Amino acid sequence: MSSPEPIKFTDGAAYERFMAPWSRSAGALFLDWLAVGPGLAWADVGCGNGAFTEMILARSAPAHISAIDPSDAQIATARQKISAKQVELSVGDAMALPYDSARFDAAVMALVLFFVPDPHKGAAELLRVTKPGGMVASYTWDVMRGGTPTQHLWEEIDATGKPAARPPSADVSRFAALKALWAELGIRDVETRELVVERTFADFDDYWLSMVVSSPSGIVGKLSDAESAELKRRLRDRLPASATGEITVHAWATAIKGRKAA
Repeated sequence: MSSPEPIKFTDGAAYERFMAPWSRSAGALFLDWLAVGPGLAWADVGCGNGAFTEMILARSAPAHISAIDPSDAQIATARQKISAKQVELSVGDAMALPYDSARFDAAVMALVLFFVPDPHKGAAELLRVTKPGGMVASYTWDVMRGGTPTQHLWEEIDATGKPAARPPSADVSRFAALKALWAELGIRDVETRELVVERTFADFDDYWLSMVVSSPSGIVGKLSDAESAELKRRLRDRLPASATGEITVHAWATAIKGRKAA
């Protein structure tokens, strides 16, 4: 069995179908838990197509958001959706943020840290750009315990002998790894929480379009017609549908927050 390719989000429209609804559900729980007041400066690192950035705007009344992502295409999509003057969108690397130290009141990574090749360096950059006493927070799908929305798909793709793409730093999704990282960086008042969400698809075709065809793995294009049909059959058999054909999938994430030492 060959090694899976790393996941790369480069299509903002596909991401909107695939992950943005999940991001909004978990993001709402995350923001409520952070309980950060209005009028603050935020860094949204790994903002993708702006789904979480929009939530910060709508729910936290920020004075400013600097949102950054490594994908030109994702940032282009975000710019089409977000016109608020207090939002600055840019292309950049989470491990080398183009921001001055101690600039933000809150610095967050929403579904990002396990995609950073060096999570320690990414979290350290998050801390660097945060003001003393400011919030440093992250949440990721609990990959190691099967909490990702794509778990069903991953397992069935693996069964084809063409392994599904995984986040390169999946181990950091564990609570123990997150706590150790925040402690190593000297972040204070650390708290963790599990975020449990669900998504209901109208029917199996809706699930297939959203979670398989729109997946950044591009798995459908790598399978023969027979293999694709077999994957569809296995997923259809695996996912229970309601009497009206709806399919509900659950997912959960590991979240962590703390304060930069004064």
